[in-house]
Amino acid sequence: MRYFVTDLDKTLLRSDLTLSDFSRRVWNDFSHPLTIATARSYTGATKLLRGLKLTQPMILLDGAMIASPKGDILRINALPPDMVDSFMDEIEREFDERPLIVGLENAEEKFLYPKKLNPHQEELLQNYRNDKRVLNIEKLRALPHNLKVVYLGDEPTLKAIESRIKSRYDVESKLSKDPYQNCHFLTLLHPLGDKAHALKELEEIVGVEAKDVSVFGDSLNDIGMFEWAGKAIAVANALPQVKEKAHIVLERSNDEDGVAHYLAAL
Repeated sequence: MRYFVTDLDKTLLRSDLTLSDFSRRVWNDFSHPLTIATARSYTGATKLLRGLKLTQPMILLDGAMIASPKGDILRINALPPDMVDSFMDEIEREFDERPLIVGLENAEEKFLYPKKLNPHQEELLQNYRNDKRVLNIEKLRALPHNLKVVYLGDEPTLKAIESRIKSRYDVESKLSKDPYQNCHFLTLLHPLGDKAHALKELEEIVGVEAKDVSVFGDSLNDIGMFEWAGKAIAVANALPQVKEKAHIVLERSNDEDGVAHYLAAL
């Protein structure tokens, strides 16, 4: 069985977070299993993919969770609350920085923001006005299930924070340029909560071998999938480091429906 997995932002989605009619048609008419691996939550991803036939388990939150198309949780890898509280307090004392926390409480998605926001967090928060999942917390404390903890800021500060946390705690980390804002973001995950490990778990769930899986991506958090899958495909706008790991680099970018054109030609 051939199986296809695509990233969303800057890969399947256009830069304005839309899908063309062509991409929608190709997805809905595609004859092989097709799903997503994204940093977005279930609610965020399915909102952007409204109108698509979603039939396969989805890799969400950078790989911390796999959920069915109906939202049922199939696999979850969360950071322990005591660990999150510990490194948050440490980073706040030494760097005066506070993260946002994405996780679950009573099976409901929660986005926790600190009361004291830096300018990058303020900008990001504008995208979540009137979102009931978003809570502005005076004193951040960990959720029962912490799927990812994200710091936003300048690259040197985030590198120092990453080094400090990783020297003392067993976490997976991803430091990248934000694709939409003029800043970087540091994502902290469970050691098994990245896209690469989630892809292996997905293969077990659906009963497919790695050699039969094709993945599409553009950014650093896609490299683990590229190294594991049988075929790794980078869109034309992918980062150079991602293109180096790809078996195929498409001539078209995300804004030119590169993924859809590739699928349509199969």
